Amino acid sequence: RSDGTCLYTLRGPFKNVALLPFSLPLLGGGGMSVSKMAAAWPSGLSAPEAATARLLGVLWFVSVTTGPWGAVATSAGGEESPKCEDLKVGQYPLWGTPPHGDPKINDATQEPVNCTNYTAHVSCFPAPNITCKDSSGNETHFTGNEVGFFKPISCRNVNGYSYKVAVALSLFLGWLGADRFYLGYPALGLLKFCTVGFCGIGSLIDFILISMQIVGPSDGSSYIIDYYGTRLTRLSITNETYRKTQLYP
Repeated sequence: RSDGTCLYTLRGPFKNVALLPFSLPLLGGGGMSVSKMAAAWPSGLSAPEAATARLLGVLWFVSVTTGPWGAVATSAGGEESPKCEDLKVGQYPLWGTPPHGDPKINDATQEPVNCTNYTAHVSCFPAPNITCKDSSGNETHFTGNEVGFFKPISCRNVNGYSYKVAVALSLFLGWLGADRFYLGYPALGLLKFCTVGFCGIGSLIDFILISMQIVGPSDGSSYIIDYYGTRLTRLSITNETYRKTQLYP
């Protein structure tokens, strides 16, 4: 019809049943809306025919709302924005402290600020024209200068023991046990003092062990080393380590 609605009539046994005008769904409208649908039942229509007609009307409505039209209308409503912490690496190229993007470092500890339990949280800035939900659940369109989320990174637990001081003491005063006293091993320090560094052999061994960061502070903490300094990372293999199958030609 000219008003944008359609009028359907049933033939055969249900020729006396007519469906009143209804509105077809518009693709991209964001949803399915049926403005008016009813059936006119003449007095001469039997009860079984009336029940069957009603059932056909319900089946038709379900097929329209769950069929291709309904799927298109639902998808046209727009996808839900992802959470900012679920963004890929390339979608937040800047993280840490602008403009260089590195985490803010504590000058005293040479570790990221707010490092607690070997974990620090740094601010991440989504790229321009990225839309995502922040930590509060608010959908935000970012321009590249706003903090989208905080990313956890690993850090080290330090307790005031400097790597440079430990190496210097071991090199120049190791024969007096100063390095062991400094790192919290008073018994070994006293023994080295009394034996003049085990006749120099113990002083040499301690210097190598401290330089390679094998011997550290007695409380289990890490050395204070420049954030971009010479840090050694220990790698170990256990039974749970993934081993890739070697392919031989």
